[in-house]
Amino acid sequence: DVDSKGIVQLAAELGEFAQKARDRKLAPDDMQGGNFSISNLGGIGGTNFTPIVNTPEVAILGVARGSVEPIWNKATETFEPKMMLPLSLTYDHRLIDGADAARFLRFICDTVEDPFLMSVFG
Repeated sequence: DVDSKGIVQLAAELGEFAQKARDRKLAPDDMQGGNFSISNLGGIGGTNFTPIVNTPEVAILGVARGSVEPIWNKATETFEPKMMLPLSLTYDHRLIDGADAARFLRFICDTVEDPFLMSVFG
């Protein structure tokens, strides 16, 4: 039912599930019925990885540890420090077209770069 919820409600529910997981109180029903997962290795120092889709889900987004990197600025012709967040999207090509997956990941990147978009689209 995620399609009928806003970003604030989703964040609240995610917080509740995260607390249940930390308290080791997640029930089997709490982990059923999904079609998309997010896996985060950044908290333990993971800098890059390729997550594997959990059957019967169709996709998974891997989030690694962010770091400040020197990024070339064409306008000023200098390197500037920018926070970079490695993301990796794995999906079932039988169900998701690669172009659609690329557009989705671009949307995620745009939203992370400009959180105001969440209030517009979320």
